[in-house]
Formats: sequence, C-alpha cells, structure tokens
Amino acid sequence: MMLHPMDRGDRWIREKAAASLDPPQVETTLSQLSEKWPANAVPLIDVVEQFPLGEAALLHLLAVSSICAARLRRNPEALLWLHQSDVCLASRGYAEMFNELHTLAGDSISEENFGALRFWKGREMTRVALRELANVAPLEETTGELSQIAEICVRRVFQSINAEFKQRYGSPHAEFAILALGKLGGGELNHSSDVDLLFLYSDEGQLSPHLSYHEFFNRLAKKILETFSIPHPEGSLFRIDLRLRPEGSAGPLARSLESMENYYAGFGETWERLALIKARGIGGSRELAYEFLRQHQPFIYPSSPTPDLLDEIANIKRRIERDVVGHDELERDVKLGRGGIREIEFVVQALQLIHGAHHAFLQEASTLKALRGLRQLDLLPRDEVLTLDKAYRFLRRVEHRLQIEAEQQTHTVPREPEALRRLALSLRFSSGERFTVALQEKMRTVRSIFERVISGTHAEPAKIDLEIFSNQKRAVKALADLAQGPASFHIAPRTRQIFRKLRPVLLEWLAKAADPDATLNQLVRFVEAYGLRSLLFELLVTNPRLLELLVKTFDASRFASELLIRRPQLLEDITRDPTFHEPRSMAENLRRIDSLGADASNLDPIRAYRQRQLLRIILREVLGLSSPAATFTELSDVAEACLLYMARLLGNEQLTIIALGKFGGREISYGADLDVLFVGDDTRAAQNLVIAMAQPTAEGNIWALDARLRPEGEKGPIVCSLETYQSYYANRAQPWELQALTRARAVSGPLQNEFTEIAKRAWRRASQDADLPIRIDSMLERIRRERGSGSDFLDFKTGTGGSIEGEFLVQALQMRADIWEPNWAGALDRLCETRRMTDSEAAKLKGAYTFLRRCESVLRRFDNKSISAFPSDPNEQRKLAIRLGHHDLDGFREKYVDARETIHALYNLRVKNASA
Repeated sequence: MMLHPMDRGDRWIREKAAASLDPPQVETTLSQLSEKWPANAVPLIDVVEQFPLGEAALLHLLAVSSICAARLRRNPEALLWLHQSDVCLASRGYAEMFNELHTLAGDSISEENFGALRFWKGREMTRVALRELANVAPLEETTGELSQIAEICVRRVFQSINAEFKQRYGSPHAEFAILALGKLGGGELNHSSDVDLLFLYSDEGQLSPHLSYHEFFNRLAKKILETFSIPHPEGSLFRIDLRLRPEGSAGPLARSLESMENYYAGFGETWERLALIKARGIGGSRELAYEFLRQHQPFIYPSSPTPDLLDEIANIKRRIERDVVGHDELERDVKLGRGGIREIEFVVQALQLIHGAHHAFLQEASTLKALRGLRQLDLLPRDEVLTLDKAYRFLRRVEHRLQIEAEQQTHTVPREPEALRRLALSLRFSSGERFTVALQEKMRTVRSIFERVISGTHAEPAKIDLEIFSNQKRAVKALADLAQGPASFHIAPRTRQIFRKLRPVLLEWLAKAADPDATLNQLVRFVEAYGLRSLLFELLVTNPRLLELLVKTFDASRFASELLIRRPQLLEDITRDPTFHEPRSMAENLRRIDSLGADASNLDPIRAYRQRQLLRIILREVLGLSSPAATFTELSDVAEACLLYMARLLGNEQLTIIALGKFGGREISYGADLDVLFVGDDTRAAQNLVIAMAQPTAEGNIWALDARLRPEGEKGPIVCSLETYQSYYANRAQPWELQALTRARAVSGPLQNEFTEIAKRAWRRASQDADLPIRIDSMLERIRRERGSGSDFLDFKTGTGGSIEGEFLVQALQMRADIWEPNWAGALDRLCETRRMTDSEAAKLKGAYTFLRRCESVLRRFDNKSISAFPSDPNEQRKLAIRLGHHDLDGFREKYVDARETIHALYNLRVKNASA
C-alpha cells in the first residue's frame, strides 16, 4: 500500500493507532501527517513500518509525547530526517550537533533567524526522546545530549548578542563567562529542566563616561534572558533560571569576579556550596570560568567542613518537603519527595563537600561519576552505591517519561488510574500497580540511606551562664553583634547558624579568661575587621584550637589584640606557616629580614617584620608551645637579627656592638630595650643606628637601644675606643659597671675579640676584690631605694627576694668562681657543675626565679611595655593570677611569697653572710 498526501488510508491509520498507548493522539498525528506529506518523499507508510528503530518506537513517541507529535505534524520533513539511519541509530556528539545547526542557520545566528535555532533545538529534542523511548540510549547519553543541545543554544545566543552589543557600545577590556549550574552543569539535563546559569565578568571598568562595565554586562545578561523567554511558533528555547546567583532574584544578573569572591566568602550558604559543585563554564571566556572555579574551590570544598553541615542539608530537605512539595505529594514526587532524586544528589554532594578537598577526583559535577568515586574510596558501602545508582537511573527514567509528554517541568506520578497505567506501560511495567510497588521500593531504599548519611541527630551543646561577665547587658549585645552583625549589615542565615554552633564553645573559653568582658569586646572588633564573618566562623568551628588561640591571645595581650585587629590576615599567615610550632633562630630571622628588600629610605618592612615576630612569639606562648626561657631566647634572636641587619644596612660594619644585660644573656622579655656598648671611633654611625632603630612610624619602631652602660654613662661619648674602655675599666669604673660585664656578649664588628679580652680581664680583677659581696649587696640596696615603687610586696623585680636579687646572687657566685657566662640559667648550671651550689639549691633558685620571670613576662606581654611591679588593684592581681594559670588568688600570692623567700634565703646564705 502506498500512502500519499491525498490517500488517507484511514484503516491503516486506525490499526496503527489502536496498537499504541494513546490511540486518539496517534490517529490524529498520522492523519495530519498524511495530509501534509511531501509528494516526492518516501511514502509515510514505509517511513512508519520501516523505521530504523522499529515501528513500535515511533508509535511510542507519538503516543506519549504530545509536543513531539505536534512538531512532526507541523514539519513532516522532521520525520523524514528522523527516518535516516545515521540520525536515529547512533548518539551524536557536540561537533555533529553543531554542524547540523550550521547547515540550517549558517555561520551566525541573529534575532532574525533565531527561528532556525528553535527549529533545530526542537528537532534534536525529538530525536533524543525517540532514542530514549526506543530503549537504545542509556541515561548518561540522554542527559548528555540534552545538555549539549542547551549549551549550543546558550553559546549561539550569547555570541550573537555579544557581537551586536560590541558593535553598538564598544568592546570592554574585560572577559565575560557563562557558567552552568544544576543539571546542565552536571551534564545531566532532563527533558524539561530549567537551565541554571551564572553570568560573570572579569573586571570593573568604564566603557564610556555613561556606561560602566557592570551596566554593559548586566544589559548583555538581560538581553540573553529575554531572548530565551520570547515565545515563537517553533517553540521556546530553554527556561533560563538565574536564581542561584548571589543574592538570588535581588542580586544583579552579572557580577565581577571580585564581587563573586566577596559574596561567597562573606555570605555564601551551604545550599550555594551544593550548587557550585556542579558549576561548569559553557560560554564566553574559558579562562575566566576556570579562574572562578579555582578561586572558589576552598569555598566549594572546605578542607574542614563544619560539624553541622549534614544538619544544614537535612534542614534544606525538610524545607523543600514542607514548602515546595507538600505532604500529599511526598510519596509521588520522584524528584523532591521522600526518597526522590534530590535525596540521592544530597547524599552524594554532602560526601563531596566533606571529602572533596582531600580527594580531587570527587570534585565532579556528574552525580553518577561522583557516586562511582565514593565507591572507589569506600566512602559509601558498595551495596549502597549500587542501590543509589539503580534508584537514580530508575527515578530519572520516570521523570523523563513524565516530562516527554509536553516538555513541562513535572515530577509527580499521576493519581488518575488511566494516566498511571499509560506511564507504567511506557516504562515496560504490565500494570500501574506493579509500577507503583517498584517506585515505592526504590524510594524507600533511597530514604533509608539518606537518613543514615544525612539525617543523624546531634546533641545540643550545654548552655553557658552569662554570669562570667561583669557587664552582662553589654556581653549580651556583643554576642548579638557577633551573630547578627551591625544593624546596617546583612548576615546570611548560614552565618547565624554557624555562630549558634560556635557560641557555646566560645563561652567555654571566655569563662576561662582572666577578663571575659574585655576579651569578648576584642573578639567582636576582630570579627568586624576580618570582614568575611561566615568564613571566619566556619574556620573557628572546624578548628577549635584556633578559637582557643584567639580567646587566649585577646585575654593575654592588648598589644597582640590591637595588631590582629589592625591586620586580621596575620592570624592565618602566622598559624598556617609550617614552622609555627618551631622556634625561629637568629640566623633564620636574619635571612627572612634580608629577603624583605628594605633600604635606608624605607625601614617599614623591618618594623612590620618585628611586629609580626612579636605576635608570632605571643601566639606560640599562649598556646604553650614555648617555655618562658624559650620565649626570652626567641625575643632576643629577633632583636639581634634586626640589629645586625640595620648595622649592615647603614654601613656600620666597622662599628663593634657589644650586648649587655638581658640582651647579652639572650633572655630579654617583652617591652625591653637592648643594652649595648659601641666600640670604635665612628660616633655618627652609632648615633644614626640608635635613631633609626628607635624611630617610630605607623608600623612601630624596630627596637630601642640603650647605651647608658658605656663609660661615664650618659655624660660619656656614645662610642669609645678599645683604649678608652681598657683605661676606664682599670681606673674609674664603678664596681657595678664591672659586675655588669658578667653579661657582656659580642654581637658584631671587627673588635669583638679584643673587647671581650679587655672585659674579661677587668671583670676578673673585680672578682678578686675581697669586698665583692659587700659591694654587690650595697648596689642591690641602692637599686631598691632608687627604682622601687614604695611597696616591697609589689616590687617583684627590685624588692626583697625579687628577680634582681636572684640575678645578683648568681653573678656574685660566678665572679668568685671565674665562670664567664652571660646567660643566667647557663651560669647557674655551671655553678652546679663546679660544686659552687648544690643541685637542691640550684633547683629551688631556678624554680623561684623562673616564676618571677613568668610574672614579669605576663605583665609586660599585655601592652609590650616594661613593668617591674605588680598592680595594686586586687582585681588586676586576680587577672594576673588567672593568666599565670592560678584561679585562686590566695594560692598565687602564697606561691609568689614563697618564691621571693626562697631567693632571699639563698642570697643571705651565699652573699650576705659571705660579706659579714
């Protein structure tokens, strides 16, 4: 039988229609095709009965897809095209599709011939639906080809409008990129997906006095959006959805790369991480798309995800069920219902977020590929992976059948029995009941895995009493400011949620602080200065050690707090350094200062380096990574490196520098000046060095030098020759000046050895003086009179049994024993080795002296200033006690008194009695 346009063949049409799933629709379609069939074409009956994929496949398409049937009725040539074996029997790659479009529309597509693009899109969509219904295309092929069709449409529209805009407005010196999100980003589009896009441009700028780059690219984005939404006889292109962009519908259509970074770092929420997992460049600049993904990789795949990540995802799913699906449809919505496609995606994406930073091949936009990755890493049990894979394929097939009918966005299985039966038969089930049983079984298994992985319950942390604060009203406001931000500042819900997790841990640490009120205030200031509140809170929740460090630092040192508030980035710069847990030697400090490239006209890099190192030392100390002695050594090494560099920078190599005092012993504390002597004849060089080291700028100073221990003190010249030192020490030096040489240590210059020999000879002569103990004791009494605060109890340094008394005790003994050792602890060890002090005495002395030095260090650390006495205010004493690890003020005072009594008893035994 030859069926031509005017030869209706009604009986044949009715026979074919009767065998289909929808006889009326198939009969109507075949009848209208026969009327429009080209006279010189292969007869319709041959096309149907000899269809390459089989007659049943074609009739299946006509029965279940009203939109495809309408396309073929409108353009019978499309059926002839589908009848070609090379069209319908094999999958098509991007290049083949693109070439087909080129054949139809030529090199360029403009608004005038967008109809050709729509026709091409409709024909390709029909081909993909046909192959899926014929069961010859696996899921990955179907979703991949649908994604390619959408990509080509987006690119061609963008290219056309971009060319038009550049001709009209000019070309901005900035790149533009289109990123796909959602199912298009994953290359897994369905038959009626929205196309989720993100528009991005590289730089801000001005195209003309009246048109900025921001306006240009937003107009471009708007035009693209309008083009896709214009109705057309050939059908629509795709529904473009930009609601996944920053700020959603309230935000601009296009943003710069910097604006994107600021948004996601400050306001990005968990659902936006999930969305960006599927981000993929599909149009415009590939380099810009790559840079966006590279830049946001730490946001998408955090190295330490927050503990409440799974709770957030579970909450997102609950909101979808409540607000989008509704209770009545939960068992029938194959996408958003219980056990639907979205739950499979959430399981996969949650595990990608948790593990993606450490396993790069989990950074995969495709759900099925990521699922295979999870299996390979044993992050999901093998049987669960297979269950989710099968369920995903089944649910996507159901979704596609629902959407193929009219290419409408529906995911709900029909209740009406006849519609349910047709759906079941299309999916090769014998009845609607059997299909429903299979669907429910698949969704139940997905739900159980989702609940195991995602919906685990977590105990709420205990509440902390706000009575730890002196001013509870102010504390409540400060905590609210942390959670909500200033009144004019938008805080994302995710940020507030993370802070709820952070709050109890923060309060636990604040309860241990000496001054919770001031510490909280400093933290609020730091958070405001840090700027990216969400990122910081997430960092602190996932890294409790960092939160501990911040609270302890803000409590321990106002100096360090102000530096961190002024430069918040220093926190991560310092703590992420692999060497943070190690002390830094003088040589290493000098090498790093060398690398700064500072010159005499700009010393700020050295000043800034000194500030950073002081902060680093404080951070290490408050975390317990260094002992008091190690802290003093680190401070001395930084100071010496700065001094050596400056001497070299200013051309002072011929100036010999001698360290005295605690600098000589490499045991300076916070806020200390550097006691030095200058040997040589270049007075100007020494003066320049002193001025340059002390000159303050916004970066602070480098380090103050104190040269008052030179011959004749402040009245004498700042630089003396070797002969002057030799003569002075031999004839005019006071006993205390010779005693001070105990700590002399050559630092730099050509005359180091010569000065050291002169100093040793003078020191040894002084040590032979029979009245040495008397002279030392007299000097100690003089210091108490001249430098004491008036309260012997508060004067931990100059008072009776204070730290200076401990130092004079050791110096007196080492002078008698001829032990030349600038370091106090080193000298004490050598006194034990030479039996000048028993091990028991040395242990008591070291314990008592170290305690007083710790007190001094904690007091000085607060403002990085020299302090020699305890505060008189009992409340401030209580804070000091807590910072020293004593929560009982009376217990602290008892230990303090005991330390001073120990030093004084040993001093009386070894020095006072020896002078009697």
